[in-house]
Amino acid sequence: MSKPEQSLQKAQFVEIDDDMAGQRVDNFLLARLKGVPKSRVYRILRKGEVRVNKGRIRADYRLKEGDLLRIPPIRLEESEPKGKPGQGLVKLLEDAILLETDALMVVNKPAGLAVHGGSGINLGLIEALRGMRPHSRFLELVHRLDRGTSGCILIAKKRSMLRHLQAELREKSHGGSRGSGEHGNIAKVYHALVAGRWPNRRKRIEMPLQRYELPSGDRIVRISPQGKPSLTEFEVLERYRDATLIEARPITGRTHQIRVHAQSVGHPLVGDDKYGDDDFNKEMRSLGFKRLFLHAAALSFCLPGETQTLTVEAPLAGDMVEALARLAPLETVNDQAD
Repeated sequence: MSKPEQSLQKAQFVEIDDDMAGQRVDNFLLARLKGVPKSRVYRILRKGEVRVNKGRIRADYRLKEGDLLRIPPIRLEESEPKGKPGQGLVKLLEDAILLETDALMVVNKPAGLAVHGGSGINLGLIEALRGMRPHSRFLELVHRLDRGTSGCILIAKKRSMLRHLQAELREKSHGGSRGSGEHGNIAKVYHALVAGRWPNRRKRIEMPLQRYELPSGDRIVRISPQGKPSLTEFEVLERYRDATLIEARPITGRTHQIRVHAQSVGHPLVGDDKYGDDDFNKEMRSLGFKRLFLHAAALSFCLPGETQTLTVEAPLAGDMVEALARLAPLETVNDQAD
């Protein structure tokens, strides 16, 4: 007896961001449409049901930043069962909701939780939230955070809000000439602990970033003249004997931007297993820093039709607060020698 057909979803519209760009559209669909047979994915591509910017594309088309990808409704006879979040994760995420309205929510994403499933990850943040809110008709990520990064992330509960916030992000990502993340349409503020003494005079790093895909499929980012323009602003928050707590405001939104910019001037982030200092990370692990110290501390944005900026702040997780308390602080941040 065959299983009844199920509808995965209505037509989806995906705005391609910098993190998604560069992928072949067939690979992107295979990762996103878990449970859909591979043959079905290639069939909808051949028939022209998948559209980019309203036009037909081939399976080998490489997605570009700013593309609007339409994924048609798909029916299938068999679907992989969707993972359900356990009680522990549900409690963790319910406590992590910083703001919720009828159109959006801001969540303090725990470090170690991917924003979505795929590539061997059965359950990400967005799948967990959908499992927690089975009657919600629409829940979509507005932007992304790396798996190891904690802090503020925006979730749209209405398509109109998703379009509004992604338009705000696009405006900001191309607005580096504005000079400060606080004047962008959506301002992101991160806290990071870096190795060594970050000088007060180093207020900004403007270096182009190029993303590479290794044979293993892993992504890596390097400073390159052929890369995309990238700007990050920095400020010292606290000094310790062997490390500095800094605030970072990414004016552009490139993959691994803060991590690579900091590493490029000799101050890699604590716990960074891709761009960091292995010996220093080992030393810091003994003090309780067992993961990447990069936290999306605040988001500022305007709601549709409003002019007043809304700011949401995410507290640092307790394990990182405790680890910071074990470091030897220096007396002052404002050292005139800098």
